[in-house]
Parts: sequence; C-alpha cells; structure tokens
Amino acid sequence: MKYTLKKHFCLLSRIFISLLLLSFTGCGRNEAPKPQKLADVLKESPSIEGKSSYLKTPFVTAGDRIYLVGHQDGSFPELGWHIAGEMGGIWNHPIKLMDGFQAELLQEGNSIPLQGSGTFVNYPVANAHEFSLKASSMEVSRTQFVPDGIQGLVVEYFLRNQGDKNEKFTFRFTGHTDLRPTWLGEKTGMTDGMDEASFLDDDHAWLAKDQLNPWFVMYGAKRNPLSRGDLDNTLKGRGTSNYLDYEISLKPGESESLVFYIAGSYHGREELMKEFKKVSSNPKQLLEQKRDRYQELAKRSKLTIPDKNLQQTFEWLKYNCDWLVRHVPEVGTGIMAGIPDYPWWFGVDSEYALKGYMAIGQQETVYKTIELLDSISNATNGNGRIVHEVSTNGYVFNKGNINETPQFASLIWEAYRWNGDLDFLKRYFPTIEKGLDWLMRENDKDGNLFPEGFGMMEIHGLDSEMIDVASYTQRAFEDASKMALALGRQELSERYSILSQELKTKINEAFWSQEFASYADFIGTDRQALHLIDDAILRADTLNKPWAVEELKATRKAIEQNPSSRPKPFVVHHNWVVNTPMEMGIADREKASAALTTAQKFVNPFGVFVTGIDRDESAGSDDGSFKGSKVFSYTGAVMTLPTGVQAVAENNYDRPDEALNYLERMTRTFSYALPGSMYEVSPDYGMMTQAWNIYSFAVPIVQQFFGIQPDASKKEIHIRPRMPKKWNKASLEEVQVADNRISVHYHRTESDLHIKVEQSAPGWKLILEPPQVEGAQIQVIQGTLEGANKAPIIVTKGKEVELKLVKNN
Repeated sequence: MKYTLKKHFCLLSRIFISLLLLSFTGCGRNEAPKPQKLADVLKESPSIEGKSSYLKTPFVTAGDRIYLVGHQDGSFPELGWHIAGEMGGIWNHPIKLMDGFQAELLQEGNSIPLQGSGTFVNYPVANAHEFSLKASSMEVSRTQFVPDGIQGLVVEYFLRNQGDKNEKFTFRFTGHTDLRPTWLGEKTGMTDGMDEASFLDDDHAWLAKDQLNPWFVMYGAKRNPLSRGDLDNTLKGRGTSNYLDYEISLKPGESESLVFYIAGSYHGREELMKEFKKVSSNPKQLLEQKRDRYQELAKRSKLTIPDKNLQQTFEWLKYNCDWLVRHVPEVGTGIMAGIPDYPWWFGVDSEYALKGYMAIGQQETVYKTIELLDSISNATNGNGRIVHEVSTNGYVFNKGNINETPQFASLIWEAYRWNGDLDFLKRYFPTIEKGLDWLMRENDKDGNLFPEGFGMMEIHGLDSEMIDVASYTQRAFEDASKMALALGRQELSERYSILSQELKTKINEAFWSQEFASYADFIGTDRQALHLIDDAILRADTLNKPWAVEELKATRKAIEQNPSSRPKPFVVHHNWVVNTPMEMGIADREKASAALTTAQKFVNPFGVFVTGIDRDESAGSDDGSFKGSKVFSYTGAVMTLPTGVQAVAENNYDRPDEALNYLERMTRTFSYALPGSMYEVSPDYGMMTQAWNIYSFAVPIVQQFFGIQPDASKKEIHIRPRMPKKWNKASLEEVQVADNRISVHYHRTESDLHIKVEQSAPGWKLILEPPQVEGAQIQVIQGTLEGANKAPIIVTKGKEVELKLVKNN
C-alpha cells in the first residue's frame, strides 16, 4: 500500500512539474518564441489614425539624411510636379535612391499585393500600414522609420496567421531603384546614368549603382532568400527592379517579422556598406533612440489648453518641424520648405518658420539654417542680398526676392532676443548692413524709401512698390537699429531708427485706401495698374467670381476717368500681404481696426485666401473645401501662412479672440488628409507638411497669448499674457530662453485671475505685466509690485513671480 501511494505521488509530481514548465514556456517545448513587433516600441507614443478616404494620398517618414514619400495605402505612385513624377520614393539629397518598393504574398498561383485597402497610422517617428487582405487569413502590417544621422531606413513586415490551418506561401519584396540627381542637378554637372544591379550573397541584398556616378543603393533582409531575380522596370527614370523571395510557413496563431534595410550613398561603395551596417545593426535601439529624442521635443514649450484639438495640433507641429530638417554635408543643414515638392532651402520660408522654431525650443536647427542661408547668399550675391531658392546640390535658382533681405535682418534680431549671444550678432550683422544698403541703393530708384520689386506675391507684374516689401523693410530698419546699438554703433543705430520712423509714417499715409478700408496691394502707375486689372478680371471671370469682376471694372473705370501722372496706391487683388502693416505693428489703431475688419471678408472655414478676389461662396460660412487644378497652381488657395499672419496681426492690437478664431480655422485642417500634419494649402492641397506652419501657431501662442517676450542679452523676460476668452485655464511649460526655461500658468475664474511664472535659472529678471481687469485688485503672491496703478508690473529675480487679480464684489 505504501509503495502504491509513493508511486502515485511520484507520477503526480512529474505531471505537476510538466504543467509548471508549460506555464513558463507558454505553448510547450516545440513552439518557437514569438517575434517582437518593431512597432511595439511605439506603444506609448502618440499616434493618429488616418481616414480611409485619404489612403490614396501622400505620407512621409523622414530623417535628417533620408526621407520616404509614398501613399498611405502602402503604394508608391509616381507623384510630384517639380520633377514630374519623381518627387515620391526614397531620397538621399542631392540624389534619389528608389522610386519605392512593393511586397506581395504568392500562394497557390495567386498574388496578394500588400497595398490598397487597410488602415494607416502615423507616429511622430514612424508610420504603420495595416493591410486588409480579404482573400487570406493572414494579418499583415508594415512599419517604417528613418534613424537619425544615417543614410538608411528600416521597413518591417509583420505577418500573423489568424486562421485555423497552417499557411505556407512565398513573401516577395521588390525594390525599384532610381538613382538620379535632384532638381537642377544638370546645373552642377550631375548626369543621370542607367542603374545596374547585382546581388551580394554575403549580405543577402541587392546593390544598385548608377553607371555614370558613384551613386549606390542597397536593400535586403538579414536572411538568405529562397530565390531572387530581375523584373522589367516600367517606371519613369533609368532604374532597375529586382525581387527577393522568402518561404514563410506559419501555424495558426504564429507570427513572423521580416525586416528590410535600405541604405544609400552618393560617395561610393565603401560608404554605402558602412551605412548599411549602421542601419541594420540594431533597428530596435535606433527606433528607441529616435522615440526618446522626440519625447524631449514634446516637453519643450508644452501647451495645455481646453481645446484639445488645437493642443494636439501644436504638439505635432513640433514633430513636423523636425521632419523638415535636411542635412547635406557638402552644402549644409537647414529646414526645407515643404514635402514633397519643395525639399530644399528657401530664404523667406525659413525667415518666417525659424521665428516659430525659436519659440518651441529647436534653436540648433535655427542656427544651422541661418548659417546655411548666410553662407550661400554671400557666395552667390556678396552684397547682403538673401537668396530665395536653393536646390540641395547647392545651385541657386533665384538669387532673392526683395522682401527676403529685410526679413533676414528681423530674423537675426529675433534669434538674438532669445539667445542673447553677442557673438551671434557680430557674425551676421555685416550681412545685414550690406543687405540694407543694397536694398535701398539698388532698389529704391525714386528715393521714396519704398524698394521696388517682387515680394511674397508671385503674380506677374506685381513688382512695383509692394506693401509687404515696405512693411518688412520698415521692421528691418527698426530691428537693425537695435542691433547696431547693441554692437556699440550709435550713429548707425540712429540713422536706421530715423529711416524706420519715416517709413512707418509714409506707409500709413501712402499705402492707405480709405475707400477700401485697407492698405493697398502696391504703389504704381496707372499703366501698371490697368494691366494688372485686366489680368485680374480674366482670372476672376475664369474662376466665376462676378463680384470681383464688377469691383475690378469699377476700379478700372475710376482710373481711366481720373488719370494720374504720378504713382499712387491701388487695391486690385486684395492679396493677403495688405495685412502685413498690422503683422509688423506699423498700422495705427484706427487703420488697424478698419483693415482687420475688412480682412474678415476674405476668409473661408480654413483660413485666409491668398488672393482676396478668389474668395468663393464658402467665405463667411463654416463649410468649404479647396479643389486644386490638375496642373499645380495656387489660384483660389487658402493657405496657412496668410492665416497665421492674420492671427499675429489681430494679437498686435489686443484682439486675442479674433486671433484664436484664425488658429481654430487652421486647426480644422490638421490631420484632414495626412494624420499628424497640416497641408500648405488648406485643407488638403500642395505640400503635405510645410515649414512656415509653425510661425502661424508658435508666435501667436507663445509670444502673444502667453506674452513671452525674451530679452536674453539683459537676462530679462517680459511676460504679458493676453488670453482669448475660451482659454480660462492654460499653461505653457519649459520654454527655452538661452540657458533658462520658463513656464507660465494661467487660471481665470468668475472671481479672480491667477498667473504664475516659473524659471529654471534664478538671477534672470522676470517682469510680469498682467492684463487690465476693471475693478480688480492685485494680490502679489511672489515678486515685487512696481509701476503706476494704470500699468503695474510684478518683478522678481527669484524662481517665481505670481499674482492674483481679484474682482471687487
């Protein structure tokens, strides 16, 4: 009996131990460990799912060396107009590497393409496609990202058998190379040769080379393919198509990860192999590093407001800013204007955008872009004139529109306000001094202080004395006066100051139109105006804008009946630039109030029309859209830059509710087509990601609503909050000012207003100017009350300044 019990006990013990081992292994000794999905690294990252209706529109995944553009459905159509059909695919400027790639499952004579229907999800540092495969029990996703500082990218396909039977199939990956030069490559001797491909057995990868150049691309997975071969390449260009086949067998519930690595070089095979090794060494670690860096970007200038849509928009615009950094070692580093058709460098786009970059704490990008613009401009022009457009091979397409030179001066002053670095000012002031001399000596032929030439409006014939050129010139002299003073050049400072004051007076006198309650588009002769009016009538009639045709004909009649031999102001197009006197704070309050009200006529639900005569029936309503032409054109467009300029303008005259209205209009376009991004032309046309969008949000929010005005050279920060009524509780944290970081907390109730400002570097002077609240008493919690009763300020050199405005009962 004892023997039997002992025998049963031993048997039960073995069973228990076996069950215990099963519980640790999960599925028994014969099951292989589950592969980890690369996208699991991003589980805690922000993400936005796209719309099914926009699957056949572009997306981007970007690094500072390489970026990829395809469609959200996983395909790579030939897209773009700057180089027709070539702006998509994989670029490693100044060359293109590939038109794209495709994958398919081959099973029992059938092909199941991994593209088309499904779901697209965007992350700050990656994107994912979840494919809908109706003819298969397989669940397949694709995730891709571009590591920092590497000429390569990672693409993972993750496959899971969701059925109840074994699945065996061939996974085919096909790469389409297209090693070709960037736009205007021929200007610097770049000639496109035929691509030739060879398979590297040791690396299990295809290598392609341009026959005429040391341009290479390489792609493959870290496993030996079942087979590989060539296919006919039917795409534009002179590329090759080559495939890799892998045998896959999955039991029910099993998964497999196939990771492909793509690397390129325009310096030869040796560099290519190094880049391929870098990108394929540890993709999980590379993704984690990029994820962590973006988390730090998110913490800077962190916004918390009641409007969560606008809050999310602001956060993702910070990510967008990093997507646009383009590093070409032989030329420099700077922000590109937009993706996919403007992936190179622009003067004016940077001059707007970099003011926003400073406000969100991405200063290094600002300094590198300024260095690039300055060096190329000096090499090209040598007289202080700032270039307009530069391709990534270093070729300058446009030596500079007139407005870009004064706007560069104001950019340098703005950056100096944030960094307080006198050496920075000394480095760039010679360019500013030469540029302002060139601006007036070469372009103000009649000596009336208004330079002639093209500004922001690239309309044929609009090259006389433009309102935006005048406005930005006035601000440039005002800012240059302050820079000269900081550098100890008193006499030059005074001369610039006098010019800025004269310009301010003349703009308000010479450009103002009482009839239209607006500043004029330009000052010119009757002949110039009549020619532009005829063109504008044709445009308005073509676009079916009868109100504009009627107004333009009336203007033409008035000119013909009252001829003038001298130049005078004309309102013809109602272009957005007529609002730049308010953007720059030049307009007196009476004119500003009238002009800002007039501007409200030229908006639609998404923002401000580029050209007012293009406004349509959606103006003033809450519904609207923009249908772009088949041939790329900005005619009829509403854009984020004019809308942002209008928000800045409204805030300059203490109209935060009106300013917020413009931000809300733009926010409607966020994730409209590409999740996590905002198109250049609202809501879904032109560039899918655009640099100057950050100007349109960061300046109104950081510097106006929260009122952060740095003076880093004096270690002073002025805070003048002027919040819209909808934002009763708002905070902006970790705003970088030189080596200091400040946070502003704002809370308004029916009975009081509480404002608290914190800084990380004691010794800086915080100067808080609270808003005027009728009948309220100031209670100082931290800091010292100074100033007269009508203009009190709270000052501290400690870590905090804090007050309450308490309303009297």
